Amino acid sequence: MAGLLIASTALSPAAESYVVVDNQTGHILSSNARDEKLQVASLTKVATATVTLDWAQLNKAELGQMATITAQALRAGGTNPVGLMEGDSISLRDLLYCSLMASDNVAAAALAQHVGSRLPNSQGLDPISNFVSHMNALARTLGMKRTLFLNPTGSDSMPDSALPYSTAADIARLTRYAYSEADFPFYVSQKSRTVHVFRAGADLPVELQNTNELLDQEGIDGVKTGRTSRAGDCLILSAEQKPEVQRQGEKVYVTPRRLIVVLLGSRDRFGESSVLLRQGWRLYQQWATDGRKLKSGKTL
Repeated sequence: MAGLLIASTALSPAAESYVVVDNQTGHILSSNARDEKLQVASLTKVATATVTLDWAQLNKAELGQMATITAQALRAGGTNPVGLMEGDSISLRDLLYCSLMASDNVAAAALAQHVGSRLPNSQGLDPISNFVSHMNALARTLGMKRTLFLNPTGSDSMPDSALPYSTAADIARLTRYAYSEADFPFYVSQKSRTVHVFRAGADLPVELQNTNELLDQEGIDGVKTGRTSRAGDCLILSAEQKPEVQRQGEKVYVTPRRLIVVLLGSRDRFGESSVLLRQGWRLYQQWATDGRKLKSGKTL
């Protein structure tokens, strides 16, 4: 417990909010201000990707289909590290890589516009607004009661009266759901990837580098970074250890071991989350030794 107290003291001045959970059960191992409404920057793109993947799975839509970058997508503002331009064509699959790995705002907006024009739209909204309505519907379904998405990128450069928000606990709920998708874990685990932008008939390969500097360290295989002046530095980590195998007579019980760490409002997201992850595994081991009991108020 002394280690936990020391880690918490070191973290409290910098990280506004965090939570560490067991992915399988949602058991909360460690947290601070986990239900505080804050801006979450590009962590929002996990919801963007998840709505896209859900739509593709439900409709058996090919992610290799091409989307066109429009002037509206370019107005998303913020980061455009891929250098997408109006009139470019790029597959939905590559837009997912651009959004999740490189945190490209234009890519996320292009996904929202393309998919939003194909989602049910009883309110007659423009495609991006319709897509965002489905992001919020997903949030309600997942019990993310303290979350409001206003755009597919996480941008918070609008007036104070209209800011998107979420919480560390709600983002952990979203991440657990995203990891139930067959494809999502693969997208966020890639350290680099070549995507193909088609401009005026020419194929322009672009090499992406994942913004998550901790990939492949200490079992970390995802998931997403975020940063704005309002949100500070934000990070979701996913880390896996070998499953626990127990034999009882002729029966074999296999328990997956994966932790989700969500950190909001940090000044050292990679350093702090590394400490939280190591602390989380210690707490996990203690919890597992005690029989993995789930308590009310301690489970997402």
